[in-house]
Amino acid sequence: MKHILLSFVVCLFALNIHAKIRLPQFFSDGMVLQQQTEVRLWGWCEQNGKKINNKNVTVTTSWNKKSYTTQTDANGRFEISVQTPKAGGPYHISFQEKSTRNTSTTTNLTNVLIGEVWLCSGQSNMEMQMKGFKGQPVEGATEELLACGDSLLRLYTGKRNPQLQPVDDIAATWQMANTASVREFSATAYYFGKALRKALGVPVGLICTSFGGSACEAWMKADWLQAFPKVKLPTTEDDVKRLQQRCPTALYNGQLHPLIGYGIRGAIWYQGEDNIPRYDFYAPLMTRMIQGWREEWKQGDFPFYFCQIAPYDYSLINWGQYNSALLREQQAQVETQVNNCRMAVLMDAGLEYGIHPRKKREAGERLALLALSNTYNVEGLPDFATYSNVEFQGDTAVIAFNRSKEWVYFENGLHSDNFEIAGEDQVFHPAQAWISRNRVYVKSDQVNKPVAVRYAFKNWVVGDLMHDGLPVSSFRTDNW
Repeated sequence: MKHILLSFVVCLFALNIHAKIRLPQFFSDGMVLQQQTEVRLWGWCEQNGKKINNKNVTVTTSWNKKSYTTQTDANGRFEISVQTPKAGGPYHISFQEKSTRNTSTTTNLTNVLIGEVWLCSGQSNMEMQMKGFKGQPVEGATEELLACGDSLLRLYTGKRNPQLQPVDDIAATWQMANTASVREFSATAYYFGKALRKALGVPVGLICTSFGGSACEAWMKADWLQAFPKVKLPTTEDDVKRLQQRCPTALYNGQLHPLIGYGIRGAIWYQGEDNIPRYDFYAPLMTRMIQGWREEWKQGDFPFYFCQIAPYDYSLINWGQYNSALLREQQAQVETQVNNCRMAVLMDAGLEYGIHPRKKREAGERLALLALSNTYNVEGLPDFATYSNVEFQGDTAVIAFNRSKEWVYFENGLHSDNFEIAGEDQVFHPAQAWISRNRVYVKSDQVNKPVAVRYAFKNWVVGDLMHDGLPVSSFRTDNW
């Protein structure tokens, strides 16, 4: 009996001497890795829940049949960089831990594609799935779900997870694009990825980490927020529980930090509604966020494309005292202050009675337009014109635009009702507006000597000033 018990103990010990490799959940079957670069792969060696240091880990990649060996650090963590080829696959990757007893444990990842990877983040308009929210559908969703199958478009949605301290993993699984997965995935991100797939003809991986109602501050590291004295950092778990997605640093800690280092081509962003009451420092805040993400990723100034918040009647949520055009103005400033950063304008894609516009195809495809033009150098695509300057000629204001290769025009006719003009008394009056080539002329019988013009500078408006099929952002020539 003693011999049997001793044999059982020995066998039990033998089963537990090997360290187990644990990978973050985004390193899994079906994932997409960024093509033609060095991507980082990492994980941990653990034994009975304890992290083991000084363990040898060998990573083997099937596309080049190469093996890379490293050791775990004091925290049981290993990291290795591997070179990826041109887009293709499927491939497999093995992670092998070798013990001193010349035995090993192996973790295999299969159906791995190499292609273009984009991070997709923001608040509810990025999070909004193809199925829509309750009573808030996505336009064209039914037709899209009938024909969305694409085994080379892979989707990953991280779970909501606000945290006081940084964590090392985020729960989700990679899925191929099909009716079921697309229905539950970000509509904006899906349309972005679909457009890239069609234009580039390579596998595309989309990693979506978003949270409805989230503040820009929530996606930032505490150190970055030191420059903003109005921002109060959390100190306890209760702060996070109380504020959730609006808690500064909470979503950086729980939803972004785990992903930092995953090889990406760039990021897309749709956020800003929650920051309308704090619009006055949104441009420097968002600028610092982008800089911080780039510093953490260590991939240089990777492309960052974002959606302008769409028009909406904010009085419906008792925010009528704020003019969301001021936030849109701050967003427009970001793309002029940050390298490799552009804004997709949505002035014609809002919803008066809903903060979640239905036109997610426009949002996703306009982000893709920016990526294809500026990152992938596809020629011949239209561009967003922006306000340049104004000249006052007697009682008429003459407005010029940047990036206006084609003529500007009004979407619904020869005139627009979205312009206002003011004199030195700073009182704005509705104005007549007309176009000659790429100039807009504005005047009002009530203003003999104008000094300022505004276009669509209000919460709810249907933007009608266009250039090459794309809307022009709301703007003002004053700083009152």
